[in-house]
Amino acid sequence: MAIALNDRVLTEAFGPSAGTALRIKQAAMVVVGIAALVIFAKIRIPMWPVPITMGTFAVLTIGAAYGPRLGLLTILGYMIIGALGFDVFAGSSAEANGLTYMMGGTGGYLLGYVLATLALGFAARAGWDRSVLMMAAAMLIGNALIYVPGLAWLGMLYGWDQPILQWGLTPFLIGDALKLGLAALLVPGLWKLIGSARR
Repeated sequence: MAIALNDRVLTEAFGPSAGTALRIKQAAMVVVGIAALVIFAKIRIPMWPVPITMGTFAVLTIGAAYGPRLGLLTILGYMIIGALGFDVFAGSSAEANGLTYMMGGTGGYLLGYVLATLALGFAARAGWDRSVLMMAAAMLIGNALIYVPGLAWLGMLYGWDQPILQWGLTPFLIGDALKLGLAALLVPGLWKLIGSARR
């Protein structure tokens, strides 16, 4: 059974919907989205066994709110800025940045960010962003799309004889579950607020 991909996403529920004004709005949304990705990547919340960084929360939320095309433009813009050497990633710094950083241990996860953004965008376009349960399922898929290339890259980079899961998966599961739940509540909640405001 085919899935319809014609529902509006959250950022299409307000503002201009055609013409030059729409293009200006979309450009502004890309800039805002990139800024949000940078800011959230640098937020660290103390948590056991490792601190929570909010980068994946921003990636998943932007994917769902922006849709596949605008979301892809935003995440690729973020990656390009990072590749140019700006300190925009969770683990980057003034000394460790650019393509050298991106091709290190974090490289697979950054690829996963792109895949997750697309997946959440298509899920939102299919209407999954109106339901907390469906949004949670989409977020779970998005997380998997981040972890699979992330772990695969770690294994290829350091060798599968290393404790890859202990390095790149298990310490982050609790924090990711919390972020997944928050993002799954946020997007449908914003749709409800928009609906209430229009009554």
